[in-house]
Parts: sequence; structure tokens; C-alpha cells
Amino acid sequence: MQAHQADDLDTAERLYREVLDLRVAQPDALHYLGVLCHQCGRSDEGVELIRTALQVTPKHPDAHNNLGNIHKECGRLREAEACYRKALECGPQHHNALSNLAVVLEAQERPQEAFEAYEQLLRQAPRYAQGHYLLGLFLRNHAQNLEHIEQSVARFREAYALEPRFVQVLEALSVSLYVLGRTDEAVQVYRDWVAREPDNPIPRHMLAACGGADAPVRAGDAYVRDIFDRFADSFDEQLLHNLDYRAPQVLAEVLGTALPAPAAALDVLDAGCGTGLCAPLLRPHARRLVGVDLSGGMVERARQRGGYDALDVAELTAYLQERPGVWDVVLSADTLVYFGELGTVLAAAHAALRPGGWLAFSLEAEEGEGDRATLTASGRYRHSRAHVLRALERAGFHDIRISEDSLRKEFGQPVRSWVVLARRSDDAGEATGAVRDLNRL
Repeated sequence: MQAHQADDLDTAERLYREVLDLRVAQPDALHYLGVLCHQCGRSDEGVELIRTALQVTPKHPDAHNNLGNIHKECGRLREAEACYRKALECGPQHHNALSNLAVVLEAQERPQEAFEAYEQLLRQAPRYAQGHYLLGLFLRNHAQNLEHIEQSVARFREAYALEPRFVQVLEALSVSLYVLGRTDEAVQVYRDWVAREPDNPIPRHMLAACGGADAPVRAGDAYVRDIFDRFADSFDEQLLHNLDYRAPQVLAEVLGTALPAPAAALDVLDAGCGTGLCAPLLRPHARRLVGVDLSGGMVERARQRGGYDALDVAELTAYLQERPGVWDVVLSADTLVYFGELGTVLAAAHAALRPGGWLAFSLEAEEGEGDRATLTASGRYRHSRAHVLRALERAGFHDIRISEDSLRKEFGQPVRSWVVLARRSDDAGEATGAVRDLNRL
């Protein structure tokens, strides 16, 4: 277990198996080896090991809870719910199981049951900072009026008062304050956080996002890496089940209108691959499918999911610039929202494509007709249609297709987004321009 906690998984697995050689069906070794197998991408093996442990110790709430976690992270929400309920039968005060139950109820779009589970959690454990934080996120994600946002502020403040080292709460608190129009308070929270942790890139970036400092031309590498490394374990759960995230499916559908029938014949780059949600959608077209992401945590989750021929940890613009003329398709789902000015990264994508290659990407949409890229309180950039079009044309793309859609929700409301498809010329002399606005076809 010490090796496991130190993330020395090879040593931990060897020692767990030595224990099981000495005592077949030792329940703790089975349980924790099952958790380890899931961490290594062998989730089915992990499930069987924990089930075997539970045959020996059927009333072990931690084992039921961890079995639920594997099901949850594999998208099997009903199975996860059953495991968490069993954990609570065995240990009614198991706060982790109750908070996990609330999360999967929310993910199954059963908000009233989820809210009741969160309330029960805080009645049982009123000093459980994580519970106050999760309820704050729930109130904000499902807000029907400003009072719910106000209530989220109270939950975040309580969480931080209970656990001052829980700095993730500060980010959530500031976003709620910004949504309420209490910008000065949000800025002050970030300034206090920067003073406390001057080397932390998250409060520095978010201070700029709330207007307390000049906005950078794009989010810094350290900020993006830290955010997504921290987010990796819960990324799919939050996006797919809580935020109705649709970018991979929508981009794949739009790309399918331009590509030939799937024949596993193309070299495809998933640019900003995250946990690998795009892999099964791109695989039918790909002779070679490569994913790249700045977050090592995200790449590890993509490796566990499978479907790629190679995965790299790298900054996207530099990665593209170092590989001219390599790809037939570059797809980027909700990655360019961390870039302000798009010119440099789109020029790099153009150079990385072969003649006739296609680029598909999504962005959050900025209102109005002007050429603008705006850093918002979410820490992401919104881009006007004019900015997207200018950057694509200057990079050399043609057959530009821009449509409007909603690819995710934020604070319970759909986020207006651009879905963009553009082609590199077949030769240097082919004309650029030729813009198609799919909303007007």
C-alpha cells in the first residue's frame, strides 16, 4: 500500500500478488489490486478482483465504494449507483459513498434526488468541506435564478472556512461572484490567492479572466497543464454527464460531410485529445491516429481508454510547427478556447496538413460583428465569427464552413459555440475565401 500511495504501481502490483500467493483471496490485497488495475487501464480485471474481495468480506463499505468508482469512471452509472447504495448499507456514515452517490444521481439527470443526497451528506457531516464544495457546484450548475448562485457562494465560503488549504474552492467562489456581477469581490479573492501562492498559475490567469490584470494572448502552458492534470480523473463525468458536452460528436459529424467514406486510410491528429473522447469517432477514418495534449494526466486517461496509435504530451502550436505536411486531418475539440489570437496556431495547423487536408475545431462564440477574442471569467476565450474567419483566411485555408451550435452547458445554460471546418489548398495557387455559413444554407 505504501508503494501504491507513492504511485509506484509496478512495485505495488508485484507485492499485492506476492501477498495473494501467500494467502489466496486475502481481501485487502484483492481490493487494492483491483483499484490499481483500474488505474492501469484494466478496469474489467479490477472489477473482478474487487468482487472477489467482497465475496470474502461482503460488508466492506470501502470496497463497495471503490467498485462504484470504477463503474462511474467507466460510464456505468446505474452500476455505480448500486455500489454506492450498498456501501451506505454497510456503513451509513460513509461520507465518500454518499457524496459519490449524489454525483452519479446528478449525472443521471436526477437533480432532486442528487440535491437530497447532498443535503443528507451535510446533515451527517456538517464540517465536511468537500460536501459543501460539491453542493456549491450543484447549486451553480443547476441554478434557476440568482438566489441559487448566492447559495453557491455561501457553500464555497463555508468549505474554505472549514479547510483553508482547499484552494480549489477559491476558483469556484470567484466564478460565482463574477456571475452575480460582484466583480470586485471576485478580483479580490484571486488577488488574495495570488498573494498566498505567487507561483500558482491558476489564480494569476483567473485574475486576468475577471479583469483584474491584462489578458494574455493565450492561456499559459502551466495554467492549462495544472487545470487539466487536476481535472483528469473527473473530466468525463463532469463534461458528459453534468455539462452535456457534445463537441466530439458534432465535430465528427461535420468532418464526415467532407471526408470520403471511412476506410482507415488517413493520418489523423486529435489536437488536444484530453481523455480520448474523440478516438472512437475518428478511428474508422484513420490509418494512423495520434493524440497530443499538454496535460500528462489527460494523456494517461486517453492511454487507458485506448484507440490511438501514439499519444504525446506537448504544447499544441510547437507540436504542429515541428511536423509540416504530416496530417490529412487535424481535429481540435474545445482546445482553441484557451487561445486568444488564433493566427499563430491556425498557421501552424495549415502547415502541418497535407495539401487538401481538413481542419475541424470548436470555439465559444463571441457576440457581435467585430474582430474580437475575449477572455471570460471561465478562464476560456470567446471568439467572434469575424476573428475566426480572418485568422483562417490569413493562414491560407479555403472552403471555410462555420456553423453555430451549443456544445456544452454552463450554469445550466447552453453555451453558444462555433463549429468550424476548413481545408488546406490542393496546391499553392488555389484561391482562399469561399466561406460557407452553414446556418444560412
